[in-house]
Amino acid sequence: MSGSTGTIVEESLQALMDDQTFLPDLKAEIREKAFSSLVSILSTPNHVNKSFLRIALDNKKVVRIPAFRIQHNNILGPYKGGIRFHESVSEEETSNLASLMTLKNALHDVPFGGGKGGVVINPRNFSNKELNLVCKKYVQYFSGILGPDKDIPAPDVGTGEREMDWMMGEYKSIHPGQSYLGSFTGKSVDNGGSLGRKDATGKGVYFSFRYLLHDFMEKQYKWMVERENPFAKTILNYYGKPLKLAVQGFGNVGSVVALEAHNCNLLNNKVVSVSDQNVTLYNSDGLDIPSLVQYVKKNNGDLPVSHEQLTEAEVKATILDRDDLLTLEVDVLFLAALEDQIHSENMDDIQADIIVEGANAPTTGEADANLKEKGKVIIPDILANAGGVIVSYLEWLQGRETQFYTEEEVYDRLFEKFRETCDKVYPQYFGDAYSLRENCYIHAVTKLSTVLYRQGKLY
Repeated sequence: MSGSTGTIVEESLQALMDDQTFLPDLKAEIREKAFSSLVSILSTPNHVNKSFLRIALDNKKVVRIPAFRIQHNNILGPYKGGIRFHESVSEEETSNLASLMTLKNALHDVPFGGGKGGVVINPRNFSNKELNLVCKKYVQYFSGILGPDKDIPAPDVGTGEREMDWMMGEYKSIHPGQSYLGSFTGKSVDNGGSLGRKDATGKGVYFSFRYLLHDFMEKQYKWMVERENPFAKTILNYYGKPLKLAVQGFGNVGSVVALEAHNCNLLNNKVVSVSDQNVTLYNSDGLDIPSLVQYVKKNNGDLPVSHEQLTEAEVKATILDRDDLLTLEVDVLFLAALEDQIHSENMDDIQADIIVEGANAPTTGEADANLKEKGKVIIPDILANAGGVIVSYLEWLQGRETQFYTEEEVYDRLFEKFRETCDKVYPQYFGDAYSLRENCYIHAVTKLSTVLYRQGKLY
């Protein structure tokens, strides 16, 4: 059950059709019509907003840059989702990501809908002045649909707290006298952002894995032994044993995942490989993650790519090609880069038995089915990488109340949300034939469908 939102929704509802505890008031022909309505509503966005930003470059040339803000569904609350600055941004990609945000918020009981934005640029090719103008123009062009109670953007690939600060500043200028702190999340702490927001996604990704291999197994070990489920057997094979981890992507998410693993004393795990857009680094004895994090901070976000740079970083590692990380002989693979990293051409070479999706949609539908057939456990993006939106919700709350949480309070609330979600989906996953991704989708669609029905939106 992976692919387009329409397919995800339709297959989830098919799984629920014969479950008479789901929308029990709907019977026979009425039930079929209602389910057909749900497929139509949840598989299409409410609004597709597109514009061309007029940007005057430093060289006096004027360009028009495509930009999108797609609002998928707001039955649970205001639209919520990041703004991506990347050359691959398209209407189709942005729409799909918006729909996944709807499902992710529903799964984690976050009272937001799903939205997504994007600008078709490589931010590395623009000066700070030009990027500032892109941010301002984006808010100007879409100001009518954005706002703390309408649609609340956040950072995504190619954007960060700086861009959110600029955008909120422009929103404030356009809407004088109106509430503005909750108009954007992922802002700097000085500008009304939340402590803990920057590391939230990476911490959540690692927590979803650690909770399964430690907390859940400690509580459910005897029950797991009795399962005939192949995924339960995969986890049992690794419970309490040394684990070799590889982390693809060493940006805001991957570097935090690696550092969390390095510092974790609940699991006997070591990070033996990391990669970015340029290189893979490998050390069978474990990499010095803190030193790599410090090096990346000082060197424009890039890992060392030569022996001289490794010496400078005081790190021992073998230098490999960028894509070699995916097929290394490791136990756990964290995917924290971009979409479609495991696909038809490399899926048969994946050796890791546990895969954790820190990025959005890093596994294609074909590869997902292939890995499921082999009994590999995939902790999907909809579950694993929700830390950002959960803390964005906390930031939104703090902005409305103008009362701010400590970093410890933020992480306590973040991890409690993850515990609640994991305790919903892990037992069902190991007790039936559906993959964890499918179980997450079914939970999310159940939540959305129930609220749509209760609000009379199916007629």
